[in-house]
Amino acid sequence: GPNPDGSYKWSFESGNGIAAQEEGYQKPAADGPGTAAQGSYRYTAPDGQDISFTYVADENGFQPVGNAIPTPPPIPAAILRALEYNAAHPEEDESGGRPAPTPFRG
Repeated sequence: GPNPDGSYKWSFESGNGIAAQEEGYQKPAADGPGTAAQGSYRYTAPDGQDISFTYVADENGFQPVGNAIPTPPPIPAAILRALEYNAAHPEEDESGGRPAPTPFRG
């Protein structure tokens, strides 16, 4: 079980190469004590790729970082410029954030 102060630590490695470790501790929070943890795990995927993660888990949730987590492509420069322009010129948005109506041509 946990130590008297609420902290803990564990680790293991299986025969097939899966390994994990974690340590945690009690952390003060606005609504009483909470737990924060950090750790890592690794394994070999069926395609032979070595997968590894590190993580923190606390009041902000589970936050993994690893080589198998997809990352989105960067936002194109033209889109970034348009977003920055729109943010700097809100008075030019006459629609109030709604798309302009499309006229009916029946």
